Amino acid sequence: MKLSTFYYDLPQSLIAQYPSKEREDSRLLVVEKNTGRMEVTTFNSIMDYFDDKDVFVVNNSKVFKSRLYCTKEKTGARIEVFLLRELNKNAFLWDALVDPARKIRVGNKLYFEQSENLVAEVIDNTTSRGRTIKFLWNGSYESFRDFLESIGEMPLPKYIKRPNAPIDDERYNTVFAKVEGAVTLPAAGSHFSKKLLKLCEISGIRFAEITLHQGISSLKPLEVEDITKHKMDAEYFNIQQEACDIVNDAIINKRKVCAVGATTARALESCYTSDHFLKKGSGWTNKFINPPYDFNIPNALITSFHLPKTCLFILTSAFAGPELTLEIYQRAVKEKFRFLCYGDALLVI
Repeated sequence: MKLSTFYYDLPQSLIAQYPSKEREDSRLLVVEKNTGRMEVTTFNSIMDYFDDKDVFVVNNSKVFKSRLYCTKEKTGARIEVFLLRELNKNAFLWDALVDPARKIRVGNKLYFEQSENLVAEVIDNTTSRGRTIKFLWNGSYESFRDFLESIGEMPLPKYIKRPNAPIDDERYNTVFAKVEGAVTLPAAGSHFSKKLLKLCEISGIRFAEITLHQGISSLKPLEVEDITKHKMDAEYFNIQQEACDIVNDAIINKRKVCAVGATTARALESCYTSDHFLKKGSGWTNKFINPPYDFNIPNALITSFHLPKTCLFILTSAFAGPELTLEIYQRAVKEKFRFLCYGDALLVI
């Protein structure tokens, strides 16, 4: 299919700049994919669409404070460093993006604004903006990570046109967040509060936790018109046996298995058996899900409202169908739903 198939007009005024006051207060658009019927409600009614022994599969990846600011040696130019992933903890070696990249070359030293004690050296170019950097740190690894946490900012997307606020330290993570490594929020899971989680459990809904550390590539529009030629960046995932047991029991008993988030759906679809059961596994996945596609594990999906022409929008189109997905988004725009990571939610069942 062509990339132009996955375009819709998103008014900038609908891009949420702050999260809702309470997590479960966000609005919810519920869609039956077999009939196309749509219903507008709020997320705190999510239990109304699920029964005893249905399963929510959630991503427990945790966003860390990966955006730092520094100055370049000699020139004093101000540089933003966006840490993407740790390459070697003992060597304090990281994969990062730098901005503006044209000023940063191999061998440059970077001095971080918040402390004279933290210096990094650029040791390799990886992409046009990508650099491998080595932090020059004399203390322990634990003290280094504590220091990064104290000086870093939550890596809000650039479409959020405001400075970081105290609320972001809490709300740019989910209540499931445990395993550090994400640099973007698993947004679909952010609508669950601890209270709502407990109410779901009381009603008999089960939760299975998996991990997928979402990077930034899935948020960017594709650059090829023939989407079959798109190559996703690999992202780390980990699915443990406990999650497999919960999900497979639901599959055997013909219950709903709801992927909470497109990242969760990608992880599930990266690790299944030939007879369509979830299997234990970990590693790196660059699986790109686009229509037509038959999902093997989830039969329901909770997701956010994504940018046009992105992997996440295309995955939603694979789950609900391209034509219905465009109708869904047209309805969401008409109803003035809030879009992107701090926005509202979509349930497709």
